[in-house]
Amino acid sequence: MAKQQQQPMKPTYSVFTVEDRGEGNDPFWLKIGAAFEHKDGKGYNLTLQALPVDGRLVLREYKEPDSR
Repeated sequence: MAKQQQQPMKPTYSVFTVEDRGEGNDPFWLKIGAAFEHKDGKGYNLTLQALPVDGRLVLREYKEPDSR
């Protein structure tokens, strides 16, 4: 019996840490991972390449990277 090959899952959200740079300066957003929705739709698995020192994580809807 042949195994079915599954398409790689796309993340639901991108995970960022955001550094406030003080008044008058734009914050610095650094992508540090991705969030994948559970099959039952009741939760997410986070895959992180780093942990922010301040503990703040920001999730934003996933966008496909630009193909340049």
